[in-house]
Amino acid sequence: MSSQTPETTRIHNIGYRTYDGPRLGRDYARRSLFSQSLRGAYGLGRSAKSKVLPMILFAVMCVPALIIVAVAVVGKQSKLSIEYTQYAIYLQLVIAIFVAAQAPQSVSRDLRFRTVPLYFSRPIERVDYVLAKYGAMASALFVLTAAPLLILWIGALLAKMDFAEQTKLFGQGLTSVALLSLLFGGIGLVMAALTPRRGFGVAAVIAVLVISYGAVSTLQGIAYGTDNIGAVKWIGLFSPLTLIGGVQAAFLGAPTPFPGGEDAAPGTGVGVVYLLAVLALIAGSYGVLMRRYRKVGL
Repeated sequence: MSSQTPETTRIHNIGYRTYDGPRLGRDYARRSLFSQSLRGAYGLGRSAKSKVLPMILFAVMCVPALIIVAVAVVGKQSKLSIEYTQYAIYLQLVIAIFVAAQAPQSVSRDLRFRTVPLYFSRPIERVDYVLAKYGAMASALFVLTAAPLLILWIGALLAKMDFAEQTKLFGQGLTSVALLSLLFGGIGLVMAALTPRRGFGVAAVIAVLVISYGAVSTLQGIAYGTDNIGAVKWIGLFSPLTLIGGVQAAFLGAPTPFPGGEDAAPGTGVGVVYLLAVLALIAGSYGVLMRRYRKVGL
């Protein structure tokens, strides 16, 4: 920089230096984005207003488990009043609201304010962004759905129920909610990434998760009422939640959530179709997100 006066000219060295510190690279950037997105799903690191809804939903998920445990301990029950694999099915609306609220929060602002190309400039790449966002959303859902199962398991042990049996059932429940978290997280992010407007993203997630379940359940009820019990299990393929219910019934020993009870429960063969459909939706969600961010990142 130079300063000039009528009498003299001086040159000042302002000390520009190259960066000699550690270069943490893509792995660190991906972990940081994952951590920031996971924390953001519960409002951590954001305003107090942003924490209200996710924390309320987390409490709503856990309170019924605490009540069930209290009744089991006081009443000295030999069995919990709800199956581990059924818990998320019964509280599906809470889970759907969480996804509808937090999936758009995770991706819609980046799309609206066109900050995605800044992520991809250096050192993070498209696959890192998608993996971090998908992993964070699925992890946030797993925390939401696994926490009450942990409460149930601890309560069962406090009530002196059989350790081996309860641990096995707890493991089946965790497997179920892990699949649910991956499926719902992927679908929620896909719906939210289709539009930069958060309101549209919320409506799309609700439509896919809640309305589809209502429509499928209605059709299953009609099929059962008209003695078409064989059709009940196949209709269940058209809703994310009934897909999870079918996998649970086929492979995790869970009671079937379909009308008709055990007569409509998917057997092993149909259960494989359900499982393949769940895995295809998870992989498809990842593929759609990768395709979406190929265009957005330009």
